[in-house]
Amino acid sequence: MSALIIFTLLLLLMLTGMPISIALGLTVLTFLFTMTSVPIEAVALKLFTGIEKFEIMAIPFFILAGNFLTHGGVAKRMIHFASSMVGHWYGGLGLAGVLACALFAAVSGSSPATVVAIGSILLPAMVKAGFPKSFGAGVITTSGGLGILIPPSIVMVMYAVATNSSVGALFMAGVIPGLLLAGFLGFTTWFRARKYDYPRQPKADFTVRLKAFRDSVWGLLLIVVVMGGIYTGIFTPTEAAAMSAVYAFVVAVFVYKDMGLKDVPKVLLNSASMSAMLLYIITNAVMFSFIMTNEQIPQALAEWMLAQGMGPIVFLLAVNVLLLAAGNFMEPSSITLIFAPILFPMAIKLGIDPIHFGILMVVNMEVGMCHPPVGLNLYVASGITKMGITELTVAVWPWLLTMLVFLALVTYWPAMSLWLPRAMGMM
Repeated sequence: MSALIIFTLLLLLMLTGMPISIALGLTVLTFLFTMTSVPIEAVALKLFTGIEKFEIMAIPFFILAGNFLTHGGVAKRMIHFASSMVGHWYGGLGLAGVLACALFAAVSGSSPATVVAIGSILLPAMVKAGFPKSFGAGVITTSGGLGILIPPSIVMVMYAVATNSSVGALFMAGVIPGLLLAGFLGFTTWFRARKYDYPRQPKADFTVRLKAFRDSVWGLLLIVVVMGGIYTGIFTPTEAAAMSAVYAFVVAVFVYKDMGLKDVPKVLLNSASMSAMLLYIITNAVMFSFIMTNEQIPQALAEWMLAQGMGPIVFLLAVNVLLLAAGNFMEPSSITLIFAPILFPMAIKLGIDPIHFGILMVVNMEVGMCHPPVGLNLYVASGITKMGITELTVAVWPWLLTMLVFLALVTYWPAMSLWLPRAMGMM
C-alpha cells in the first residue's frame, strides 16, 4: 500500500513538470510527515551521510574533464584521426563519427557531452560532403550513447553508489559491450551507406594517418591514464577522475592551446552547476531509497516475484520493459538512482550478477537516451541539426533497432560483460 502511495505521489509531482530532484524530495517529506514515525532528524542526517561516499567525488571530476575536452579541441582531433582511419569505406564520415564517439566516450563519461563534442563538428562536415542530414543525425545521436557504456561513465558511478558495487569492476565490464555496440552501430552505418551509395573519402596514406594520430595522441593518452591507472591499481576510480580533470585542463590550455586561461572560469562554472544538479538529484534519491528500505518495499516486491514463480529470464525481460518505459520520461541518472535500489535486491535473490545487472541497466538507459519524448541525445542533436524531434526519431530508427538487438544480447549473455573483470581478477 505504501509503495502505491509513494509512486503515485512521485508520478503526480513529475507530471506537473517539476524537476525530478525536487519531486523526489517532496515525495519523501510528504510521506515522512504524514505516514511514518521516522524522526525528522534522521532525514537531515541521511541527507548528509547519503553523499558522503568517496565514489560520488568522481562525478564532478569527470564532468569537469569532459567540459575541458569538449571546449579544448580534443574532439576535433579525434574526429580527424577517426576519419583518416575509416573515411575511405562506405559511409566514411559516418563510420568516423561512430569511431570518434567511441574514442571520446572513453575520455568523457557522459552521452550528451559526446553528442555535442562530436556532433557539432562532424554533422556540418557530413552535410557538406553530401550526406543526407538525417543519416548524420542518426549516426551521432545513437553513437553518442556510447558515452555512458564505454568507461569511464558517470551513470556507472551512480549505479555503484546506489547498490554498493565496485566502480572498477563496472568500468571493466563496460569495455567489451561498449566496443561491441560500437561495432554494431558501425555495421548499420556501413550497410545503409552502401545500400544508398553515400559518398566516401579518398583513402588517407600512412603519413596522413600518422600525423592525425600524433595530433590526437594527447586526448587518446587520457584513456590510458584513466583505464591503465584503474587496471593496475595505481589509483581508485575517484582518483582517476581527479587525474583526468587535471590532465584535460593541461592538454586543453597548454598543449593544444585551443582554450585560454581566461576561458577556464567559465568551464569551471558550467561544471559546477552541472555537478550541483546531479548531486542534488543524488541526495534526494538517497532519501527516496532510504524510505523504500524503511518500508521494506524492495524486499516485499522480491518475495512477491518469487512467489509468482518468476525466473531470471522473465525477470530480466520485465526489467528491460520497465527501464525502457522509464526512459520515456526520465534521464539516466534519475532512473539509476530510483530503480537500482528497488530492482537490485530482486536481481540478487534470483542469482543475477550485480555487475552484469549494472551493465544491463546502462544499456537500457542508452536506448532511452535516443527515443522520444525525453531522449536527451535527441534534444541535443536537435539543437545541433535544427531538425524537429519527430524528424529525428524517424532518422534514428535503424540504429535504435540495432541497439535493441544488442540489448537482448547483453541481457541474456552475461559472459560478455563479466569476462573481462573476471580475467582481471576484479570479481
